[in-house]
Amino acid sequence: MTLRVGVIGTGMIGQDHIRRITQVLCGAEITAVTDTNPEVTQQVAARLKKATVHTTGQDLIADENVDAVLVASWGPTHEEYVLAGIAAGKPVFCEKPLATTQLACRAIMAAEVAAGRRLVQVGFMRRYDHTYRELKGVIDAGTIGAPLMYYSGHRNPGVPDHYTKDMAIVDTAVHDFDVTRWLLGEELAGVRVLAPKRNRHGGDLQDPLLMILETASGVLVTVETSVNIRYGYDIRGEVVGEDGTAALADRAPVVLRRAGTVSGTVPADWRQRFMTAYDNELQDWIDAVCAGDGATGPSSWDGYAAQMVCDAALRALYSGEHVPVELIDKPSIYA
Repeated sequence: MTLRVGVIGTGMIGQDHIRRITQVLCGAEITAVTDTNPEVTQQVAARLKKATVHTTGQDLIADENVDAVLVASWGPTHEEYVLAGIAAGKPVFCEKPLATTQLACRAIMAAEVAAGRRLVQVGFMRRYDHTYRELKGVIDAGTIGAPLMYYSGHRNPGVPDHYTKDMAIVDTAVHDFDVTRWLLGEELAGVRVLAPKRNRHGGDLQDPLLMILETASGVLVTVETSVNIRYGYDIRGEVVGEDGTAALADRAPVVLRRAGTVSGTVPADWRQRFMTAYDNELQDWIDAVCAGDGATGPSSWDGYAAQMVCDAALRALYSGEHVPVELIDKPSIYA
């Protein structure tokens, strides 16, 4: 079976996924595209063999030549397209965020519950990165005993002018929140946000930020976002356990020792750092859909839980207070 995929949103990430599906992965083809920018959509479609251009996401979802939908549009539009995909009974891969509000996330979960099965996978690609998977394997095996603390660092060389301090949480730290939940196997229960001295490279942006969270069992988690750190795109993670520690390995392919120095390269951006993880997550989705499983990766519950942590962190950022993360009971289809 070749999965016929329709792509909603042909911006940077949408085009990268189209390249991935057509040139790297197996088992799928792009049969329909749409975007709010018709000129870009036509340019993308011209590079594809048999992709229909639709004027709206709703029309694309209704296309009988579309078996599954990939949503890579602007975040506030995700709810509409994900709900339409569920209503049509078509599996949906939705780039993060699942939706931008608590109510929208809950509406999506309610639609899946009513459908009686999972149809949605959320694009939290770090779960498919081999270094994170190795780290989770160490945690799950009990090699370092029970986790007591976890540090997650998210560093960018720079960000666009339109980047805001809210985006440090909802666009950047959201990945750290999700991967922390996944690594530790439990929910985050509360958060406080501290604003250190500002990086001079960030202008008026409040950067960096340090978030202090705790899990339901009491594991202490710190998340650092430094988005104007200049030297490269650097992702850090270390867990402190009862019997030892485990950390993500550096991603430099070669460590050079020469003339009294030790050096290695740092990824330039998120695409370079997580290229293989993006490949793995989409191949996993394609394989699961073709096998009739719908979706087996990060779920709508994961999207909802991450959004709830973001909401709490934003309140903590502006209030200076510790804010609890309050979740509804998890529906049984996400157990």
